[in-house]
Amino acid sequence: MEPKLPKGYEPHDVEAKWYEFWTENGLFHADENSPKNPFSIVIPPPNVTGVLHMGHALNNTLQDILARWKRMDGHEVLWQPGTDHAGIATQNVVEKQLAAEGSSRHDLGREGFVDRVWQWRTESGGQIINQLKRLGASCDWERERFTMDEGLSRAVREVFVTLYEEGLIYRDNRLINWCPRCHTALSDLEVEHQDQKGNLWHLRYPVVGTDRHLVVATTRPETMLGDTAVAVHPEDERYADLIGKFIMLPLMDRQIPIIADEYVDKEFGSGAVKITPAHDFNDFEIGKRHDLEFINIFDESGVVNGNGGRYQGLERFEARTRVLADLDAAGLLEQTEEHLNAVGECYRCKTVIEPYMSLQWYVNVQPLAEKAIEAVQTGQTRIIPQQWEKTYFEWMFNIRDWCISRQIWWGHRIPAWFCAACNEVTVSREDPTACSHCGATELRQETDVLDTWFSSALWPFSTMGWPDKTVALEKFYPTSCLVTGFDILFFWVARMMMMGLKFMGQVPFKDVYIHALVRDAQGQKMSKSKGNVIDPLTVIDEYGTDAFRFTLAAFAAQGRDVKLSVDRIAGYRNFVNKLWNASRFALMNLEDFDPSGIDLDDCQLTLAERWILTRLIDVAAETGKALEEYKFNEAASVLYAFTWHEFCDWYIELSKDDLYGEDAARKATSQAVLYTVLEQLLRLLHPLMPFVTEEIWQALPGERPAVSIMSAAFSTVSELPEDRQGASHMERIMDVIKGVRNIRGEMNVPPGKRIAAVLDCKTSKAAEVMAAGEGYIKSLARIDDLAFGVAVERPAQAATQVAGDIEILLPLAGLIDLDEEQKRLNKEIAKVEKDVLMFSKKLSNESFLAKAPAAVLEKDRQKLADAEEKLSILKQGLEKLAALQ
Repeated sequence: MEPKLPKGYEPHDVEAKWYEFWTENGLFHADENSPKNPFSIVIPPPNVTGVLHMGHALNNTLQDILARWKRMDGHEVLWQPGTDHAGIATQNVVEKQLAAEGSSRHDLGREGFVDRVWQWRTESGGQIINQLKRLGASCDWERERFTMDEGLSRAVREVFVTLYEEGLIYRDNRLINWCPRCHTALSDLEVEHQDQKGNLWHLRYPVVGTDRHLVVATTRPETMLGDTAVAVHPEDERYADLIGKFIMLPLMDRQIPIIADEYVDKEFGSGAVKITPAHDFNDFEIGKRHDLEFINIFDESGVVNGNGGRYQGLERFEARTRVLADLDAAGLLEQTEEHLNAVGECYRCKTVIEPYMSLQWYVNVQPLAEKAIEAVQTGQTRIIPQQWEKTYFEWMFNIRDWCISRQIWWGHRIPAWFCAACNEVTVSREDPTACSHCGATELRQETDVLDTWFSSALWPFSTMGWPDKTVALEKFYPTSCLVTGFDILFFWVARMMMMGLKFMGQVPFKDVYIHALVRDAQGQKMSKSKGNVIDPLTVIDEYGTDAFRFTLAAFAAQGRDVKLSVDRIAGYRNFVNKLWNASRFALMNLEDFDPSGIDLDDCQLTLAERWILTRLIDVAAETGKALEEYKFNEAASVLYAFTWHEFCDWYIELSKDDLYGEDAARKATSQAVLYTVLEQLLRLLHPLMPFVTEEIWQALPGERPAVSIMSAAFSTVSELPEDRQGASHMERIMDVIKGVRNIRGEMNVPPGKRIAAVLDCKTSKAAEVMAAGEGYIKSLARIDDLAFGVAVERPAQAATQVAGDIEILLPLAGLIDLDEEQKRLNKEIAKVEKDVLMFSKKLSNESFLAKAPAAVLEKDRQKLADAEEKLSILKQGLEKLAALQ
């Protein structure tokens, strides 16, 4: 009979077909009026400029597993999608386009440039959304939001104005991370630190009125032009007499004080530190403590300004070269030493950032942070794994005010207007026509936009319609969980906690699941420069989405990075194929089967059938528990072992005699069990492997309980009969079959050869179990003559193995030629010994060890270990043969 499934599984056609089916039938859409219990997740909004990378793939696969599982488990699920406007990233993309056209944003003007960005977003932005669909993401796409859409912009404005009215938003002139290329302030997250080889220069500063010098060390000598003090530790006896005196700042002919501050480390370098309050974050704090002058020596492009004296007009690194040359000429450059320095770069354009004094807008986050800390302490929100709580608390207890302004054009423009008449600021929910202080009408709006994280901090409630009181908010807020990476625990998670508690009065999510990084097989971080990046879309094209998703889940252990290789994905493609082939077998044997009205309680079930049904009940419980605890790898492991080993390797083989036999009643029962186990297994696997499970499930005979497997119940195994004792007996029988197979393999008995076996049972109970399993043992171990019992007569010459309280004896007389087998083993041993010797010599060669790449050494060490293990097994086999002669 022609099976309903083709011989091979071809993922591409299947995936496109079912994704379209799911969306057309509205199966991802959340019904806010549903009486079902809610389960909601907000997607960490990817940048509108983004393309799918491994981090996205892991993050969204785990969310989709939860969403699909909870839908099947009877919840009304909202998986809220959307994208982030990604201020700096998007502005850079469009500016590059303009540059290629010989234009710039300044040529277009602000309004024209913003129009151009919207045009880009319409035509090219949001590519990642379609890529998430390739991954099988079951988001409610009807609710897709964008951080710059009209509703979210209204929410942003409401929050800004409210915080300003409460005195929690203010302006101040402070030190910030500045990108001289993008001309904007950057958050800490937008600064990437790279270890670079540089220098530590030791400069000699003359003490006024003496012949002494203080030696200071710096990695940025050009900043000395803005020095306003030299600091020493108050308890450093070497400099006690100099505190309060002055330094003559070289090259600038400006006197600066010698001050005492406990920040200085007496043991580091000379114990004297140059203080540049306008260009170093630590120096900024010292400058405030000692009321020092703040001298900014750069303009917004990193070019020395008028405060830099004769170096005015030089780019900062040109100024560094000139300053060092002049110091050296003056005999004031004492020493230059190599130094590894963590250099901060703009995450978009890779320009070295500059600590820079600038007038910016800030949020006073301390009052907001207190409630966010309390929410985790009291269990309103759980962080999983719990180890990340410590990181969260450390940052929250030491939180600094948040710089929310950015000097770019793409983003939410700050709703503040400056009055030309009185210089006061008007902050308003609606665009004002007059100054709120003096009534004058000449107003100028702030040109800065808000930090992208400001709008994404509102994501859990702004996406559901806040500030309006919507039905969606009532139903789905607070969200059930957030799945995110540890790298944005502070920058996004903590800020959502603060804003959710402030504006909704409740935490934004009950659980935060922090997943680890996806690294390569050696545990290295993936990067283009290393050439070890795996592209999710390439992998999906080659191996199919289900194999890729299952691999990610299988390696997503809590607290451990995912070590991914293409070989591992290929391995799980074999798993998909194994399920496919087992399903084809089942469907070929279910052609005449009608599943309606199955009641297995009324059936006379065999021991194997009672075993597989009991195991199915356990696997359903274990899978549900693992998902409940966010142990995705455990869920994958349980399902993999049951599918491959118990269902495919054992149960299908155990069922064949009944399926192919003449007993119609037996065949019908066997079909009922086979159908039930496969159908339930597909449901359990569906959250992890949605496409292949839908394809097989739809091919099953009879009427289905739902339009799609994703709308079916996750598990109905509670209705199945279970037999704990019978399952235990069956597993003892299987252990005996495995024991016979092991002996056959070790003794090189041809697989097709039928043999005799004796089972020496140590108890009468064991003999009863063997009697119940006699048919299975004969069929699956290929035995013609089986003897078993307590104190049974043992053959004189036999290979043995123990399975619990049963000794397995295979009489070998006439079964194999012992002399020929010995010759074969000796020949094989000699061959493997050569390999062991070769790799041992290679790995003891000092020259080879010094020159060979780490990957080659690791490969050769593995080959040696494999050869040694094989040699040990062969020698054991030879010893067993010798014992039989």
